[in-house]
Amino acid sequence: MRPPEVWGGIECTVCRIGDRWRSQLAESGHEHRLSDLDLIAGCGIRTLRYPVLWERCAPRSPDDIDWSWADERLARLRQLGIRPIVGLLHHGSGPVYTHLRDANFPAGLAAFAARVAQRFPWVEDYTPVNEPLTTARFSGLYGVWYPHEREDRSFLRMLVNECAATRLAMQAIRRVNPRARLIQTEDLGTTYATEKLRYQAEFENERRWLSWDLLCGRVDRHHPLRDYLLSKDIPAAELDEFVREPCAPSVIGVNHYITSDRYLDENLAPYPRATWGGNHAHRYADVEAVRVLRGRYRGWRVLLEAWRRYRLPLALTEVHIGSTREEQLRWLVEAWRAAQNARDSGCDIEALTVWALLGSYDWDSLLTRSAGHYESGAFDCRAAPPRATALARITRSLCNEGAAAHPVLAGTPWWHTPAKHTFGPRVDPGVAWIPSAGAPAASRRRPLLICGAGNLGRAFAEACRARGLDYELRARAELDICNAAACEAMLDALQPWAVINATGYVRIDEAQVERRACYRENVRGSHTLCRASARRQLPLLTFSSDQVFDGSGTQPYGERSAVAPLNVYGRSKAAAERRALSCHPRALCVRTAAFFGYWGESDFLVRALRALRAGRAFPVANDVVVSPTYVPDLVQVCLDLLVDEESGLWHLTNSGSISWAEFAARAAQLCDVSAAALRPLPLARLALAAPRPRFSALRSERGELLPSLESALERFAQAARSTHAARWQGPLRTTYETRERPRRQESG
Repeated sequence: MRPPEVWGGIECTVCRIGDRWRSQLAESGHEHRLSDLDLIAGCGIRTLRYPVLWERCAPRSPDDIDWSWADERLARLRQLGIRPIVGLLHHGSGPVYTHLRDANFPAGLAAFAARVAQRFPWVEDYTPVNEPLTTARFSGLYGVWYPHEREDRSFLRMLVNECAATRLAMQAIRRVNPRARLIQTEDLGTTYATEKLRYQAEFENERRWLSWDLLCGRVDRHHPLRDYLLSKDIPAAELDEFVREPCAPSVIGVNHYITSDRYLDENLAPYPRATWGGNHAHRYADVEAVRVLRGRYRGWRVLLEAWRRYRLPLALTEVHIGSTREEQLRWLVEAWRAAQNARDSGCDIEALTVWALLGSYDWDSLLTRSAGHYESGAFDCRAAPPRATALARITRSLCNEGAAAHPVLAGTPWWHTPAKHTFGPRVDPGVAWIPSAGAPAASRRRPLLICGAGNLGRAFAEACRARGLDYELRARAELDICNAAACEAMLDALQPWAVINATGYVRIDEAQVERRACYRENVRGSHTLCRASARRQLPLLTFSSDQVFDGSGTQPYGERSAVAPLNVYGRSKAAAERRALSCHPRALCVRTAAFFGYWGESDFLVRALRALRAGRAFPVANDVVVSPTYVPDLVQVCLDLLVDEESGLWHLTNSGSISWAEFAARAAQLCDVSAAALRPLPLARLALAAPRPRFSALRSERGELLPSLESALERFAQAARSTHAARWQGPLRTTYETRERPRRQESG
């Protein structure tokens, strides 16, 4: 059998929440970047889920349609040889003049669909309504999206309207293009439960098929949920209309996320209160099944279930996980293997879709908060133009070769490890499934070599542990990077896939009199390790400092700003940069500044807060402006960049600039510590041995990848008040999956 194709998709939700509208196309910037389509074509993708959305084209009136954006984009796709799967409604409720409960909603979408087909008669694939059941749940059952209803009647009315709109839309499209195909997507998972809640799980496992069942004309008098629909005021005549004139999908589009599989438990105590909910009979927690069930992750079995139920071609139409970069790669490759295994078992698997190619915003809150929480995809839109990530390279390999390779794929993803069990007991689900459907392939595991066991090196080691990345940490006593023979021997022995240089001389004032020691560690050592890595073509990450600038500017320094260090330490870092970038084309040199965290005794904020708590005077410069960097944020992004095989010079700090005095005062405020003993002084009054730049704030011309300074300070304060382990919590540390499912009253 032919291998599955690789499709792509762009997150394009236009969602109404109250009177506020959100557009993922606007937030990602794709709305204004035609060139994104060329980047996508460069990945080898020849089929793309793409929006021609009702709300965007005809926002004010069904007769006032602006085709300019769609004309330009679809024409470019055609030039690039990319076949679009056109979406007309993506988690939306339609333009302002309709909504999901509106009796005129189906006819309205059908009329728009007819206009689209007439405008683009060559388009053959359509998804008129994306995930109708999921959208109806979030809009009609959980009250998350407009029109914010919370009861079964509204939920079912919305679902039937969406399916009726899909059927009418395809009829209208096929009058123009009889060859048009319906690619009908839906989120698909399995619900597990305790024995007491078995009835609820059985209900939800039947309900998950309802949108496809309606379109296939299966909701006849024998359907197990027909009485449920009738009891909630869905007329039998409407259901019979689907039976008389079905609109079976040409392709069943399965959107499967880790959170798609659920576990229900009436014992609430082990679970966070946010997971509590219930039905008319019982209160229960509703959590991700992967956090509770024993054994290997089994979610991919839904592919075989869908095939056995419908015997229609299938496609994985969204493959995405909101997590660290290596886990994104592992999830994509595992989905590819699951699709191949299902195909080998007899399923007609047409394609796998790399979803959210341009990333997505705020899906961790189902778009209800505008927090700027960005998950990158195959491209990172925080750079201009969007930067290709490791996902883009893996996608290209799958398209061209049907296989993928990256050293981090040898690691075990978190959903296959005991650490995944964060809630309640480890439950044996007692269900049959396909053991091979996504099992990680065995391969030789190569570590990441971390040179230096100071605060930065230990931060990297802790992040690697949390992320499931194999690593080897070598302290200075174990590896002198100035010793060329020792570096060569270490690299030969460990065979790492990349090297991190977290060593160095960091005492700025002492460097003025210890110039030889400073240059030995920062320049000679860095160059020696760099040359050894270059000979083996190993990616190398090394660090520089804001001290390479003289502070004469008034705007934050970018990567292309001229260096002019004022002190010995800055000159050593500037020299190390030049050597690393000249001798190693795969070197990644990160300039950063003003580290903070609460675990290092020498960290500025640790010393400041300790003094302030004790009521001791703490002098600090009030006329030196810096861009502080929260170390947990820094190491997470640096690891992503290493996995992405990035190189060259990067500026990485938490976005924002602040004086040292303001920095200490803000941290004290967030940590509930009195700042009365803080003594803001001009730099000249501090009598420091080494001259400092008065203004050394950094910005990146390549992409602002770290969260804001305010966010970092808030998390620093939270970590300082909690347990020792919590200090590593960062924006990427616990964001394993972002398709959250709010639990409200359910039927059963």
